[in-house]
Amino acid sequence: MSPGARRATGLVLVGLVLAVTCTLLGRWQWNRHVWRSGAIEVVQANWTADPVALGTVLDAPGTPLTDADVWRRVTVVGHYEPDGTVLLRNRPVDGTPAYHVLVPFVVEDASAGSGPTQQGSVLVVDRGWVELGADGSVDVTPPAPPAGTVTLTARLRHDEQASDRTAPPGQVHAISADQVLAAGGRGGAPTYDAYVAMTAEDPPASVIPGPLPAPSTDPGSHLSYAFQWWTFALGGLVAFCLGARRELQDERAADEGAEPGPTPPPVTADGVELWPTRDTPRPRRAPSAPDVPRRRGGRDEDAEDALIDAQLAEPAGRDER
Repeated sequence: MSPGARRATGLVLVGLVLAVTCTLLGRWQWNRHVWRSGAIEVVQANWTADPVALGTVLDAPGTPLTDADVWRRVTVVGHYEPDGTVLLRNRPVDGTPAYHVLVPFVVEDASAGSGPTQQGSVLVVDRGWVELGADGSVDVTPPAPPAGTVTLTARLRHDEQASDRTAPPGQVHAISADQVLAAGGRGGAPTYDAYVAMTAEDPPASVIPGPLPAPSTDPGSHLSYAFQWWTFALGGLVAFCLGARRELQDERAADEGAEPGPTPPPVTADGVELWPTRDTPRPRRAPSAPDVPRRRGGRDEDAEDALIDAQLAEPAGRDER
């Protein structure tokens, strides 16, 4: 394989690798766009839906919460245990540093009125947020929840993965039901594989934490990023293929200039070249001989020389007389 062909092959291979990589990255962004669009559809469908009894969605503690039920409003009757209140760290609200107030809620009835169900189960409730204290650690006293039996209306959320980061006493880094209950001294109670974000309480508390913001429905830039990656894939492949083609053309041109083809014979007639061209080789002229005096021959020349000789001899004869 010639050097030019090797370079061209290398360019094509690089173009293929670049095209495949950009195509996969575009596919990844497309999948993120599809997932995000599905999540937005769930929010839009569940955000304004009427609340239902908790037992119609989660029929028992430990029942996994499906993606289709996230942000769905549910109602449940029970009472708070304010002694088990825990603060969630590092969870800003609309860009404002804040603590989320997490309080255990003991279920007394999760049914729709057909009889008490799931009594004694503990549900973690995010009641809202409060501002940080002076040193951002322990000097925060959140508003107390309402006492006695409460009818809670809240939105279902997926349980978060437990964090392995160390937190001060009474605080956590993630809303993991088991971790929150353990931090509040309520570990071992039957709980749900989910938590809820409070929207209303009956009777209401005299002071409530700041309301939690609505989820974002911005689809993001995943779709435009996908098309950008696919454009890079096509453009890069075309560019490297054109570069490979140029390498082959340059090598071919160099070979033709170094080894010209045979010159066609000239067109002649009776040995004389017709229509000479600029490329027709010209015979070299022989160097001219030096000028050598020579005697012109012939009869007329001899007679002229004899006459000149006679004229030159005549004055010499007159002097002798």
